[in-house]
Amino acid sequence: MKLTINLLILTGLVIAGTILAPPALAQRQPLVSEKAEIAPDPSYFTVARLQYPGGGDWYWGSSALPNLLNFISENTNIPVNEEEVRVEIRNDRLFDYPFLYATGHGNIHFSDEDLERLRRYLLGGGFLLVNDSYGMDQAVRREVARLFPDRPLVELPFSHPIYHCYFDFPNGLPKIHEHDNKPPQGFAVLDGERVMLFYVYEADIGDGWEDPQVHKDPPQKRDAALKMGANLACYALTR
Repeated sequence: MKLTINLLILTGLVIAGTILAPPALAQRQPLVSEKAEIAPDPSYFTVARLQYPGGGDWYWGSSALPNLLNFISENTNIPVNEEEVRVEIRNDRLFDYPFLYATGHGNIHFSDEDLERLRRYLLGGGFLLVNDSYGMDQAVRREVARLFPDRPLVELPFSHPIYHCYFDFPNGLPKIHEHDNKPPQGFAVLDGERVMLFYVYEADIGDGWEDPQVHKDPPQKRDAALKMGANLACYALTR
């Protein structure tokens, strides 16, 4: 499977010291869109925004992923494409991207064919980050239950490596936006010990990645959100 090959190349870079080396500016690659005829370079990390069906605003936060990728480039030695790509589940390029990102406020609804393809992607080594930007919770839990009826969402303990693999988060997810004023929670669907789907609830780290003028979050909150995003990238590339 192409996804497995791409993960092996990126993981090889990580094991060789890519992530653990002192921070340095990585070489930058131009954006390769999902419509490109040439597959993306598997030695460069790319976040693919999932263009999910169901009517929700999957496109929310246009500055978020470029800012996150720029932060990863400047604070780790992971070579990255600094612009997001957008991909639908049925796109032929889906399996070229080891890291998918889904966010928004509204509904998500997958067809049975979509679910089968996404299930194959995740069990083949892919990673999906779902960020509830507010109002997605009911749809996310419903669709995850359809995706993996035998693998429930579980809350990860604060000791989990996802909170400590690069930057240290002893109290779990940082709280970026108030929402319903509940504590932030990180839920996961596991394949053995590997997190293949991570669900960010009541934290909204995606909004914390956006340009400062969008939400006017304090610098320390934006910094925490970006650091947590870097952790997720590091985790996905080393597991």
